Amino acid sequence: MRLLQYIPYLREAGIHVDISALFSNTMLKRRYITRNYRLQDLLGSYWRRFRSLLQAKNYDLVLIEKEALPWLPNWIESFLLRKSRYLLDFDDAQFHRYDDHYSSLIRFFYSTKIDRFIAQSHLIIAGNKYISARCQSASARCIEIIPTVVDLDRYMPKQIYSDQKVLRIVWIGTPETVKFLNFLAGPLAELAKRYSFTLRVIGAGNMIMPGVPIELLPWNADTEYSMISNCDIGIMPLTDTPWERGKCAYKLIQYMACAIPVVASPVGANSDVVIDGENGFLATSEGDWVKKLEQLLDNAELRQRLGAAGRMRVESNYCLQKTASKLINLITKATI
Repeated sequence: MRLLQYIPYLREAGIHVDISALFSNTMLKRRYITRNYRLQDLLGSYWRRFRSLLQAKNYDLVLIEKEALPWLPNWIESFLLRKSRYLLDFDDAQFHRYDDHYSSLIRFFYSTKIDRFIAQSHLIIAGNKYISARCQSASARCIEIIPTVVDLDRYMPKQIYSDQKVLRIVWIGTPETVKFLNFLAGPLAELAKRYSFTLRVIGAGNMIMPGVPIELLPWNADTEYSMISNCDIGIMPLTDTPWERGKCAYKLIQYMACAIPVVASPVGANSDVVIDGENGFLATSEGDWVKKLEQLLDNAELRQRLGAAGRMRVESNYCLQKTASKLINLITKATI
């Protein structure tokens, strides 16, 4: 979402793009299942990345998502990129992976790793204001904010807001982020005693929420739109921690692009995307979540009004059709 969906626009603008991924899809799928990477896979991935960085000087610009060599000292990245002009793209608070680590040794040796990388880069593209502010404090030369967006050609607005007996509340994420959904176990169980709904969980793997009817679906890039669009309410609970403040509210943008009303925790970019009561609801306590979800479960007209307003907000600020030209201009200027 941060780069690959822009490639057709970049190529149309005359920009040649080569992609060098650190990890393969197979590696990532295995990690979600086993919670670990195999050593031989890691060694192979890092070897390929070293070779890519050695070739970086042959390009006008290198766009690095987060960091080039995770968990290796900054001086290695700096040495390999010393003849290259590069920009960094952050849609997560990657610096907190080190400076907020539970290990004092990691904090001691790596707490300034990302900050040094930021200071050495030609340009920073930040996914939200929280990341931008941190990059500013790390002496970034230039910072631009581009949110994580959807392609409107793939996300069409919901048309029917019925008072059907069983509604669907949807959450989309990964096995690593489903922990935030557990925060709603109490509120959803309470609501399930009074309302008929199904909680559709996409991409989380196996999970159980006592008292709540759950529909588990595997994530698939080709079908995620359809899996979201035939739902009625989208949710994005988060805890208010430094890492979560760096999140870019992407699942909210997906819901809103489908014209589905949303309820979210007022953390990080969520508070920028959702205007409470106008295009969705913000909820802090368990009581807030019950109250806001109850309003939406009760009222099809309210779901339609908030959903339509959410779609308009995405069309104005959070779609590829708006941000592609900005990214092209930034890349073009960065090569001059």
